[in-house]
Amino acid sequence: MTRSAIFVGCAALPEGDGDEAAVLPALADLGFTVSWAAWDSAADFASADIVVLRAAWDYPERREEFLSWCEDVPGLSNPAAVVRWNTDKAYLGELLDAGVPAVPVEIVPPGEKPRWPKKPFVVKPSVGAGGRGAARFSSAGADAEQHLRALHDEGRTGLVQPYQSSVDTQGEIAVTYFGGVYSHAFTKFAPLESSMDTSGLYREERLAAAVPAPEVRAVAEDALDAACGLLGILRAELLYARVDLVRGDDGRPLVLELELTEPSLGFRHADAGAPLRFASAVRQQLA
Repeated sequence: MTRSAIFVGCAALPEGDGDEAAVLPALADLGFTVSWAAWDSAADFASADIVVLRAAWDYPERREEFLSWCEDVPGLSNPAAVVRWNTDKAYLGELLDAGVPAVPVEIVPPGEKPRWPKKPFVVKPSVGAGGRGAARFSSAGADAEQHLRALHDEGRTGLVQPYQSSVDTQGEIAVTYFGGVYSHAFTKFAPLESSMDTSGLYREERLAAAVPAPEVRAVAEDALDAACGLLGILRAELLYARVDLVRGDDGRPLVLELELTEPSLGFRHADAGAPLRFASAVRQQLA
């Protein structure tokens, strides 16, 4: 049986950034034909058996339009309800409330002022991707206030988080799951001072294959379980998930972000079996 899949990009990257190159033949081996289309294009998404969000990285500037599109697409992975919850980083507060070890976060809507941390911190929009709109500050002052004010002037809610210095030496570790099952991990070095990619959608990163320490993987599992509990779904209902973690000042792993919408999955830095596992997970979503 031949089935069709559409991988979803955006106008600037209608065929993604190349990370999924090895996935296409793996899906073809299972009888899938795969095409790419920008989410806001005239493609016939309803005709596909499954529509997979991959590089829709321009959604922050058009979130409500993007969410409306998601809700109109049958066979979307991950589902629209997951996307709505996950595209606002206020979910980090819900994970903290659920007992997940995560980087502390203060959500600052327009018109409100934060309690500035005593140590270096990051200010970023609650709806954002690729590091756009994020900045690090060594202390409270006019620069941080101006940055937050600029977000508020655009009608955007801000997030304030203490900066984790381990990012400078160890980077982040991204733990990846397909169909709720662990697949692989990779490290990411993406300093906030690094330049933007030529697409203008994300900061340039250095990635490398990694094996997560047991305590890192345990926190990632807890985060995924908690998210599914909050969403009222099974882990198997998520085609993909990526948990980004950093080490806190005491060395313990902390969730920095939980990516359920359109994360890069690091296939170029994974073992040869990762594309096969992803293809199998795609098929499982249609079972």
